Amino acid sequence: MKRSLLSIVALIFISTISFSQNPPTPMPDTVPVKPPMTAVNPDNSITFRLTYPGAKQVTVATDALLQPLTMTQDANGLWTATTPPLPPERYGYTFIVDGVHMLDPLNFDVHPNYMDFYSDILVPANPPAPWELTDIPHGYVTRHVFTTHIAQHFPDNQTAYVVYTPPGYNAKRKGGYPVLYLLHGFSDTEEGWTRAGKANLMLDRLLADGKIVPMIVVMPRGYGDFDVVSHGRFAPRDRTANQQNVPLFIQMLMQEIIPEVEHSYNVAKGRDNRAIAGLSMGGEESITVGLTHPELFAWVGGMSAALPRGDYDARFPNVDAKKDKFRLVWTACGTDDRLITPNRNFAAWAKQKDLPFTAVEMPGAHTFIVWRKSLLMLAPLLFRK
Repeated sequence: MKRSLLSIVALIFISTISFSQNPPTPMPDTVPVKPPMTAVNPDNSITFRLTYPGAKQVTVATDALLQPLTMTQDANGLWTATTPPLPPERYGYTFIVDGVHMLDPLNFDVHPNYMDFYSDILVPANPPAPWELTDIPHGYVTRHVFTTHIAQHFPDNQTAYVVYTPPGYNAKRKGGYPVLYLLHGFSDTEEGWTRAGKANLMLDRLLADGKIVPMIVVMPRGYGDFDVVSHGRFAPRDRTANQQNVPLFIQMLMQEIIPEVEHSYNVAKGRDNRAIAGLSMGGEESITVGLTHPELFAWVGGMSAALPRGDYDARFPNVDAKKDKFRLVWTACGTDDRLITPNRNFAAWAKQKDLPFTAVEMPGAHTFIVWRKSLLMLAPLLFRK
């Protein structure tokens, strides 16, 4: 037994020496090269880059331009395309590879969305634009999940809203804070206004510059029937879901979200301290609920609102400017937006009704480039005495 044990120890010792004297494995002569990334150039143009050797055709759709850019491929399978110099902004983009939309695999700045794929890139401004992160006091953004008993077809009846509270928010401040209910567009989530729109950063900047009153901003997931988005963009549309989406959302907003917000936050009372605004589908929702429930909202706004082209008397039959006493009814739309015509029609109707109405038009399409500027214009008008 002793000899066997000694033999084993000797073999282990010899093996250890032999192993320690083996030469190290040589390092490879070349280090893997990081694939080239989409980047902003010194002249504020953007060069989009995607390595995809097997693709036959690649384009990039971006809200920096009205039409997609055709990309060209080099011998290594790298596809590139460069924009003209661009104004400082946050731009969304998506690659279209042989007809299939895809995110930029090397860019982790992603716009969450139920249907589409958007990567984001910043062309910085000097000094920084309001949507850029800077060294100023910042508010808090909190996401709340709740069970809805009104909206339909959410998994386990769970939906959500996001709340922005301003820097220095005081839960015991006398009189409370006014509240803006800010609605997203079709296919977005409740985080659309903060993740892609950067609403919280813009409100921080406006507040630091003394341009707005401190306010709470509530951003709900704006669907009354989740089936309108849950099956994807190319799925057959459920006519019933489309018809009940807005009415059910308005009911959920009034009966579930507003009471919960006013229970959980230090909210100022009364319609003069409550505003509602939204973009696209959210613009339709905000104008609809605002004009049909003047007892709730004194301030109403729509941005590129997805309104019908006419028949507003039938849609809003009880609007009475003297009785309703709106403080502001406000719309904005890009002149390259397909919704410019119904927004102009609504503006003509609102003026005919003697509403305290303001219409803003600006260059741009149906994108956050227009909607960010719209919020920067609208927010300073709200809750002024």
